Amino acid sequence: MRHTHMILAAATSLMLGASPAVTQETPEENGQSLMQEGARLFWEGFQREMGPALETLRDQAEEMEPALRDFVEEMGPALRDLMEKAGDLSAYHAPEVLPNGDIILRRKTPEDAPETSPDAPLPEGEIEI
Repeated sequence: MRHTHMILAAATSLMLGASPAVTQETPEENGQSLMQEGARLFWEGFQREMGPALETLRDQAEEMEPALRDFVEEMGPALRDLMEKAGDLSAYHAPEVLPNGDIILRRKTPEDAPETSPDAPLPEGEIEI
C-alpha cells in the first residue's frame, strides 16, 4: 500500500513539474478567478505535503537500485530457462495449493482448451467482433 502512495506521488510530481510557475499575486491583481486561485492554493499545499514523500521515494529508489540490478543479473537467466521449459503458460490451469502445502500446476487437456477454430460456435451470449 505504501508503494502505491509513492508511485502516486511520483506521477503527481511529474505533472507538477510540467505546470507553469504561479505568481504570488492576489486574484484581483492578476485577474484570476476564485476557481483559479483555489486551484493554485490546492497545488501549492499538495506540493508542500508531497515534497518529503518524494524525497523519500528518490532516496529509496537510489538504495534499491544496486540490489535490483544484482537480482536481474542473477535471476534473469534462471527465469528465462524456466519460461522456456514451461512454454505457453495458457496451457496450464491456475496453480493449486494442496493441504500439505505443495503447489501443483495442471496442464490443460484438449477438453479444457477453448475451441480456436474459426468455424466453432461462439459461447452463448458472446458476439463476434
